[in-house]
Amino acid sequence: MLAIFKKEINQFFSSITGYVAIILFLLANGLLLFVFPDTSLLDTGYANLDPLFDLAPLIYLLLIPAITMRSFADEFKTGTMELLSTKPLSWWQIVMGKFLGSMLVVAISLLPTVVYYVAIRQLSTNPQQLDNGGILGSYTGLFLLGAAFTAIGLWSSSLTSNAMIAFLIAVFTSFIFYNGFDALSKIPGFSGGADYYLQMAGIKFHYTSVSRGVLDSRDIVYFVSLISLMLYLTKLSLQRKLWQNS
Repeated sequence: MLAIFKKEINQFFSSITGYVAIILFLLANGLLLFVFPDTSLLDTGYANLDPLFDLAPLIYLLLIPAITMRSFADEFKTGTMELLSTKPLSWWQIVMGKFLGSMLVVAISLLPTVVYYVAIRQLSTNPQQLDNGGILGSYTGLFLLGAAFTAIGLWSSSLTSNAMIAFLIAVFTSFIFYNGFDALSKIPGFSGGADYYLQMAGIKFHYTSVSRGVLDSRDIVYFVSLISLMLYLTKLSLQRKLWQNS
């Protein structure tokens, strides 16, 4: 698994694509948070990072599929997936190696945003009144959301040898899980009970809950369950494709 993990990291940073993806993520956040007037922290008059945690999931909807789209698609395209399957590796080691490698890239993209926290702390008239618990909870929620999107991206990449198709599937599926259930819950026909359960089935409900700074076990169980499900589906997809090609 460690070998797969290292291979994934080297593959991502061996081309300019990896650096461009991370730079664009940070640049988009920086422009939205400090330059564009409609979303600028400098125009709100309040020292908080709420705009970051509202905008970052939408940017991750495009960034993470771009990170994961080649994970398995390129392996199928170049024929190295068959070679991997003959190595003394279990399917879970292959999947987890890919997952952890992609998650490290997501974490690397998230780490520099701590500069934004330092910035608002310096700009605040009373730094002691910053909601540090809420900010920490929001970072935890964003990390869990990134892990969920990564698992969805790996599953999408396991379905096809075309990286662009994998990207589109990942974007669509991530959007449905993040915003689709929440949108469905607002249909009048689901009001009166079903709307609440529809919201709970989506990522946005649990991400918003964790972002309040309170780590509820139900939210953690949801993210762990969703990630585990998508990784399991990835494993099944890989086994089925290799069986069909054999």
